[in-house]
Amino acid sequence: MTAATSEPRLLAFDTSTDQMSVGVRHGERYWLHSGPGAAQSSSTLIPTVLDLLAQAGLSLHALDAIVFGRGPGSFTGLRSACAVAQGLAYGSGRPVLPIDTLLALAEEARFEAMSGGVAGAQSLQVSAVLDARMDEVYLQHFAWTDGQWQALGACQLCAPEAVGFPAAANRLVAGNALAVYPQGLAELPAGSRWIAALPTAAALLRLAPGLLQQAVPPAQALPLYVRDKVAQTTEERSAAKVAKAEAAELAAHHRPAP
Repeated sequence: MTAATSEPRLLAFDTSTDQMSVGVRHGERYWLHSGPGAAQSSSTLIPTVLDLLAQAGLSLHALDAIVFGRGPGSFTGLRSACAVAQGLAYGSGRPVLPIDTLLALAEEARFEAMSGGVAGAQSLQVSAVLDARMDEVYLQHFAWTDGQWQALGACQLCAPEAVGFPAAANRLVAGNALAVYPQGLAELPAGSRWIAALPTAAALLRLAPGLLQQAVPPAQALPLYVRDKVAQTTEERSAAKVAKAEAAELAAHHRPAP
C-alpha cells in the first residue's frame, strides 16, 4: 500500500470507452491527453504515457502509483489498460491503483457541475449511465457528501428502458447513454440534470490521492467485468501480451541505475 502525499505524483489512464484518456499529476499540476480509445488504444497508450511523463519531468520510478480505470467498459480496452498498467508497474517497481470507471464518471460529472456553477454541487447524488453495447447500459448510483463519494449499491447491467432513478433533491445523471439510447431511457426525475460526461484521467487523478491506501501489487491489476465474456480472441490475447511486455521493457529501461 502507498500512503497519500502532499505532492502526489501519479499516472492515470482510462480506455474503457471509445475515448482514451491519459494524464499525469504532480502536485496540483496536470498534463492531459485524449484520443481514440477501446481497441485503438493498444498501440497509442504507451507512447502517450511516455510523452506526458516527459512533459511533466517525471520518471515512472518516481510515481506514487499507476492508476487505471478497471471497468466496466469495453472488453478490449480494459484488457489493454490492465496489461499496460501491469507492465509499467512490474518494470518500475510501482504499485497499481485500479478505480471503477463509473466512479470516475460520477467524479467527472461532479467536477463539470461545480465548474459550471450548478447550485447544490457541494452535496448531490449522481447516477452514472454508460453505454454497454448490445442494447444495454451500465448503471450505478453515487452520493457526494462532505467531500467524499459513497456508492449507493453495486453496478448494474440492464436495458435502457429498465433504468430507474431514486428520488433525490439534487441529482446529476451522467454518461453517454442518453446520446446512444435517446428513446430508451426513462424520463429523468424532476430537478435532475443530464451531463454528457465520460470517465477521464483527470477524474482518476482527482480521486487517486484519497484512495492510495487501496493500491495493490502489479499482479492485481485486473479488470472489473459486469458482463461475462467466455474467452478472448487470439488477436486480443496477443495484443495484451505484447502491450504488457512492451510496457515492462520500457519501464525497466527508464529505471535509474542503483
